[in-house]
Amino acid sequence: MSTVSTSAARSRIESLLDPNSFVEIGGLISARATDFNLKQIDTPSDGVITGYGVINDNLVYVYSQDASVLGGTVGEMHAKKIADLYDKAMKMGAPVIGLIDSAGLRLQEATDALNGFGEIYLKQSMASGVIPQITAIFGNCGGGLAIVPALSDFTFMEKKGAHLFVNAPNALDGNSKDKCDTSDAKFQTEESGLADFAEDEQEIFAKIRELVAFLPANNEEEAEEIASEDSLNRACASIEAGYKDAALAFSDIADDNAFLEVKAGYGKEMVIGFIRLNGLTVGCVGNRSVIYDEEGKEAETLDEVLSVNGSVKAAEFINFCDAFSIPVLSLTNVKGFTACKCSEKRIARAISKLTYAFANASVPKVNVILKEAYGSAYVAMNSKALGCDVTFAWEDAQIGTMDSKIAAKIMYDGQGADVINDKAKEYAALQNSAMSAAKRGYVDYIIAPADTRKYVIGAFEMLYSKREDRPAKKHGTV
Repeated sequence: MSTVSTSAARSRIESLLDPNSFVEIGGLISARATDFNLKQIDTPSDGVITGYGVINDNLVYVYSQDASVLGGTVGEMHAKKIADLYDKAMKMGAPVIGLIDSAGLRLQEATDALNGFGEIYLKQSMASGVIPQITAIFGNCGGGLAIVPALSDFTFMEKKGAHLFVNAPNALDGNSKDKCDTSDAKFQTEESGLADFAEDEQEIFAKIRELVAFLPANNEEEAEEIASEDSLNRACASIEAGYKDAALAFSDIADDNAFLEVKAGYGKEMVIGFIRLNGLTVGCVGNRSVIYDEEGKEAETLDEVLSVNGSVKAAEFINFCDAFSIPVLSLTNVKGFTACKCSEKRIARAISKLTYAFANASVPKVNVILKEAYGSAYVAMNSKALGCDVTFAWEDAQIGTMDSKIAAKIMYDGQGADVINDKAKEYAALQNSAMSAAKRGYVDYIIAPADTRKYVIGAFEMLYSKREDRPAKKHGTV
């Protein structure tokens, strides 16, 4: 008979899933290797508990590494159990959730363990874009195991005890853990962007359940519709006051003001996450130049630009939404690109990824231009030119190549201030206003800020049955 583990690994599964819903698979499996005295060591479940259960009555597959068994290290049978779990999840079209707590590769099994890593990578690669993959890290996740969360769609880290790294902090030239802990949750959520959320253990379970509720079970199904009593015509009374922080604006627009932000600490100039509109899941991408604290005061100011990190995080998010047929709403308020020597190394490539993601996505796409939309940065932010289906602009939005005063100074260089001011007003009316953009077909509707919710919902309802053919190709290369 198998020994029922009371380890943290099993407790985590029970905390995550609906009560009494977990069914274990492969509980009798143990290590086959016998080298280096492994034969004399009891390895229940070979250090990983696998099975299925439900979250809010929706089927999910779960594996949870057991650090009490050989440190939760990955050996041949350990990896085989995870790979087999992926096979079952793919057949059933259900998400896979991995709970990581491992010392890494099992040295006693060497090449068998390495091959096991490869088998897991392959299953994750095949599952990408087919079923959602979520990883949560509670202990160590180092070396080759760090590729697992990188291949996942969303990654959570326990903010005190989790460590995620390819090379340990002390192994980096000129660094030590005391100087900069490159493995902790703060670094991985704010600096590398590999992790999406940093929470304590119980908050992680609650957040995963919330995230799963937003997502479809697979790429052939739609996300579950959640009924809401929120009026479709509700005015967004405060949206204009907080427009510089897209997170606040998305909350104002959303059913019941519920917005789940993803990667909040990384690439802060860009906001991504999920809301529901009339009960349906919508992916959100928006610019941010101010972060407000809990009292509504400005806690941090940012440039009104597209940054490298913000653009890449948005591009990856749009690709996810497109893969799972989740409509995309963008809020545009941007003047240009980050301008510094460090950024210049990567900015063009980053913007190309954002541009490609918006242009390539075939899901319904709606854009709202809030206040300022200038230059190529505006074009990259889901403009009509990239295939946006419906574009709204607030009444006083400015849309053009640059600020009208700057344009006037360039065109009328050397002339007096009165001339420049007059020409700036003329330029703003003829070239930069929402009305001038609408007359050229670049804006579909000019709306009052307070009416944003009802117009956006109406647009997505109209686009619900959208079908769009693309050129035949194996895949893009951007």
